[in-house]
Amino acid sequence: MHEMTGATVLITGGTGSFGSTMTRALLGEGVGQVRVLSRDEAKQDELRRQLGDERMRFYVGDVRDAASVSDAARGVDFVFHAAALKQVPSCEFFPAQAVLTNVTGSQNVVNAAAAHGVRSVVLLSTDKAVYPINAMGMTKALMEKTAQAFARNNPDSPTTVSVVRYGNVLHSRGSVVPLFLKQLGEGTPMTLTDPAMTRFLMSLQQSVDLVRYAMLHAEPGDIFVRKAPAATVADLARGVAELVGAESRTTVIGTRHGEKLFETLLSREEVLRAEDHGDYFRVPLDARSLNYELFFEDGSRDESRLDDYTSHNTERLDGGGVARLLRTVPEVMRQLEMAA
Repeated sequence: MHEMTGATVLITGGTGSFGSTMTRALLGEGVGQVRVLSRDEAKQDELRRQLGDERMRFYVGDVRDAASVSDAARGVDFVFHAAALKQVPSCEFFPAQAVLTNVTGSQNVVNAAAAHGVRSVVLLSTDKAVYPINAMGMTKALMEKTAQAFARNNPDSPTTVSVVRYGNVLHSRGSVVPLFLKQLGEGTPMTLTDPAMTRFLMSLQQSVDLVRYAMLHAEPGDIFVRKAPAATVADLARGVAELVGAESRTTVIGTRHGEKLFETLLSREEVLRAEDHGDYFRVPLDARSLNYELFFEDGSRDESRLDDYTSHNTERLDGGGVARLLRTVPEVMRQLEMAA
């Protein structure tokens, strides 16, 4: 029997790009019930109408409110925690709000899952949590620490808490590809922040596959990363233009608040410990206690010869490679068909 057959699954932030894609995937493989916890009743109503599936349950609530999370987690087998404040500029202006949702809210999800005996919780993180320079990344880094601290402090818990990290998801809400397609359709130049900026490229389906892989293979406190190609923002724009057969006209608007030149999915310290799982890297929990004497006596292996895993040193796609990748993304092709 498939691991998910008949299971009850909770997705926080389940009306977003990832959540709705994961919901469709779960319903397609015989899950017993999918619960969506989110704040926006209008988006919930839209998803309810789109799917029309009696296995769906919608919970209006907020991960900041522990009681609403606990209600939604009762009787659940698996939790996918996608609720977050994700926009870098808005988190720069309202960092305290990012802390409440991304840190306190994530702690509420983990606590509720443990209290109700959930089998596995996967928290969705971001490349921006590695060497964070912006508030969004800092709060996601603390979310990761929250997950790992639970694993470290509760070694006998039946609830496995793990983390996945990924970069840009092509055609997710707020991503640049739909904007480029819209600008090309209107005949206006595509707006680039910095042409030399590099970004990992991954489809929504690949993000779903990563989360499912973590759920099925994680040990407590693990971090999973999917290997992915990257492209410069300039080549991403060229690829979108090639896809629609348009001239690539761009204008540079400058880097936004808190943006990085490149993305890092694994620090060199994590690369040192990472296991290669083919399409994925698994970084096991550093489960040392507060007693550090053993560590200092034994020493640590040399890290100076290793590099971080970044969008600057992964496989690099040119404009043609980006166009070929975009043709494999159903959401992109649907937008093109609707515009035709």
